[in-house]
Amino acid sequence: QAIQAINGYTNTSAEEFTNMVFQKIDVNNDGELTLEEFIDGVEKDKDLMESITKSFDLSNVLKVIQSG
Repeated sequence: QAIQAINGYTNTSAEEFTNMVFQKIDVNNDGELTLEEFIDGVEKDKDLMESITKSFDLSNVLKVIQSG
């Protein structure tokens, strides 16, 4: 949540994002994601890949740190 806030991606709550991930990539609908399910699902979903990539972009965090 903190990284999303710093990067300006606050339009989706952490819970909403988690639910969306499970809906898209929990292929066997058991309510759990294996590492394999997660990787396969993210690789197959362009929007999800972009969202996760942006969430892990720490460039804005570094700018805030550098500026004091």
